[in-house]
Amino acid sequence: MPEPAYVSSSPFVPAAPSPGPEAPLAAPAALRPVPPAVPSYDDLVAPASDRIVSLGGQPVRRLASFTVSARLRGRDVLADTDLTPDEILEVLDTAARLKRLHRAGEAHAYLPGKTLGMIFQHPSTRTRVSFEAGMAQLGGQAIFLNTNDLQLKRGETIGDTARVLGRYVDGVVARVKHHSDLVELAAGAEVPVYNGLSDRAHPMQALSDLLTLQERFGSLVGLKLAFVGDGSNNMAASLLLAGAAMGVHVAVAGPAVDQPAAEIVSHGRWLAGRSGAGPAGTGGATVTVTDDPWAAVKDANAVYTDVHVSLGQADEPARAVALAPYKVTEALMAAANPGAVFLHCLPMHRGEEVDAAVADGPQSAIFDQAENRLHLQKAVLLQTMC
Repeated sequence: MPEPAYVSSSPFVPAAPSPGPEAPLAAPAALRPVPPAVPSYDDLVAPASDRIVSLGGQPVRRLASFTVSARLRGRDVLADTDLTPDEILEVLDTAARLKRLHRAGEAHAYLPGKTLGMIFQHPSTRTRVSFEAGMAQLGGQAIFLNTNDLQLKRGETIGDTARVLGRYVDGVVARVKHHSDLVELAAGAEVPVYNGLSDRAHPMQALSDLLTLQERFGSLVGLKLAFVGDGSNNMAASLLLAGAAMGVHVAVAGPAVDQPAAEIVSHGRWLAGRSGAGPAGTGGATVTVTDDPWAAVKDANAVYTDVHVSLGQADEPARAVALAPYKVTEALMAAANPGAVFLHCLPMHRGEEVDAAVADGPQSAIFDQAENRLHLQKAVLLQTMC
């Protein structure tokens, strides 16, 4: 068998004199054997993980099986009445499961390759970030489209914009000044359109609030929600309709000039009557509108308020004076159910519509609400884009 070859491990080794024919060939101390070209038996039987080094790329994470209803596939969510009560329950269930996966750090990229277009006519923190982050966590991506960057600014019609976007993206969320613009957008786009807030409704926030209440109390049926403040705004309307549909007793307290529109109250009472929330034989939930905040919060499980000057309204001193008695104070919270939570859709003005002691106190659930925007909207995206 031939002797192994040797290479020098030092920069330079002088050549030794040639040995005689009988002299044994000895390896100089400064030389080391060259590793054999053929792997040894030990190398061949070593685990693959010991023989392979991965360079670059991302590890592939196995997704857990996740079943959702396909009833919402391709559907718009523009108003609180676009989903039936059982569809709302399905969305809440999906949101709760996605939240558990998110909290556990489990991958849930069930919408790879999907793209969400986002048209915003108003500034946004929670709506924009929660939709963008949600699409990323679901494996897709979102494209933010400020109206100043679109051809809408130069007179292109909403219908033409909608038809073009429908060829590029798989869904559109829009925050608009006028609800009619949202309706026109949905009519032109051939993909799902979601209401990120309009002057008439804020359904994504209301659905997220239902998720928060369900987490806190276990069930929605029979709970009482009191909204105190500007009862004529979009948030009060959405809470009234969504809550009534799910069997929540809703009370809205505000000045006579700042109460929900008659058609909203009428529709809410119809939904409440069909909810089956009341005791056997007594009908469903109730909808109450009053100018007495103390009566509204009596026995309430949740006390909700919003800014006294809503998005797009003029900051009139007269409104501040009229709504001052509807500020949520510690005393008003004490008049609610002992286990009641305080809710606010944010942004918030401490000292105006709510005392800081309430907003930052132990009964406050405002940041749970904000977080649940992420999980609820992911559920809607998943079920409408699946």
